[in-house]
Amino acid sequence: MSAEALRDRLTELAASGQGDPRALVGEFRRGEVLVPVVDGSLLSAESGGIRWLFAFTEVAALEGFAAARGEAAPGWVPVFGARLLDQVIPAIDGPVGIAVDAGSPTGFVLPPVAGIVPDAVAVDVDSKESAA
Repeated sequence: MSAEALRDRLTELAASGQGDPRALVGEFRRGEVLVPVVDGSLLSAESGGIRWLFAFTEVAALEGFAAARGEAAPGWVPVFGARLLDQVIPAIDGPVGIAVDAGSPTGFVLPPVAGIVPDAVAVDVDSKESAA
């Protein structure tokens, strides 16, 4: 799914008031998002002990986020949501979630919990359980 189609689907889900979290995660996994890169690293921020990677469904949302921070829009790479959740997050030390379209009316977060990220890195799964 293209970034534009993902944005449209997420907007539709938000506007419908349905807010089915499983549908949202499924659409994100299948879709391609834009991940900002600064100095060769993925743009992220830490809050409450969780590292949040930023991902955007359109260039305009990324540019608006940068402008709100008083910065020029960074470069970005297109990445499928499944790759972020299944490969990138487990490669980063500590709990990591994804902030999608941060600062926009349709923004949302995907926290590092079971059902979103692999159990081995989910904060709500006991490490003994995930080793079994």
